[in-house]
Amino acid sequence: MADFQLTLGDMNFEDAEVPQSLPFGAEQALVVHRMVGGVKSVQAMGGFSLPKAWDGWLRGPSALQRARYLETMCEQGQPLALSWSELMYIVVIRTFRADFQRFYQMPYSIELEVVENLNQPVRSLASPSVDSLVSEDMNTAGGLVDELGLSGITEAFGAVTSAISSVSATVSSLASAAQSTLNSVLQPIAALRNEIQTTIAQVNNTLINVTTLGGILPNNPISRQIQSISRQVVATQQLPMLINLDRVMGRVQGNIGSIHNSARRDTVAGGNLMTMASKLYGDAMAWTGLAKANNLSDPQVSGVQQLTIPPTADDSGGVLTA
Repeated sequence: MADFQLTLGDMNFEDAEVPQSLPFGAEQALVVHRMVGGVKSVQAMGGFSLPKAWDGWLRGPSALQRARYLETMCEQGQPLALSWSELMYIVVIRTFRADFQRFYQMPYSIELEVVENLNQPVRSLASPSVDSLVSEDMNTAGGLVDELGLSGITEAFGAVTSAISSVSATVSSLASAAQSTLNSVLQPIAALRNEIQTTIAQVNNTLINVTTLGGILPNNPISRQIQSISRQVVATQQLPMLINLDRVMGRVQGNIGSIHNSARRDTVAGGNLMTMASKLYGDAMAWTGLAKANNLSDPQVSGVQQLTIPPTADDSGGVLTA
């Protein structure tokens, strides 16, 4: 059964009539002048949608009737609306062919010339948000943590998950969270990475300390040899996952840490942090965020100073508890 609806004019294609894929695209009409010395002059004359073509199977008691209907539409040469998914075109049927096998079964192919592209042009691509990047990496990391099954890493990862959930419950986006709020996430991430790196070192030691395959040495008890082989196998399986997990959490740490690293720096000659916060954030009480970002405890700024301006307001806590 097709997972998308394909419509041409007033005919809906069903089941095997819908192709596995539907190519689409455009071509630009170019006039190319080749000059002496290898220089080119290229003039763009306009873009055109490529013809649409596909094939499928007409099946069932109405297969012949549907084939003849498509044939009639082709002979009439009238503009028809073609749509699937979120794409829509005005087309004319150039060719339609059906191979009669039985009245209830016949393969067909169709080619359409595009008259007009009715789709809205996409002029830019939205960059993924910090939240989507962090969410994707956390899902990947969660799978690795479950597969490893190491209690220390599982516990540390749970702390990171809880911290991110707490932030998500208080702000609409990580990008709008205050620096002090982000620090509550960065700290458990750092603890998790320390745990991962410690485990990596232990796994490496397990592999390095083996001088013979499986630790099989003369006069070694069989049970000790089996334990050594088992440790090697487990270490070999764990090491790639641990390294991958560390890299994934490193990306999470970097993405969250970069939110406030983008803060700008302004040079001011005296002034008042409350006035600045009111102009920047629309909230005079957010002066404490400016103070914490610049290690100040007084809202009054004296002399010429270069101040760090956080991208978002941070009015959580006081300047003495930062």
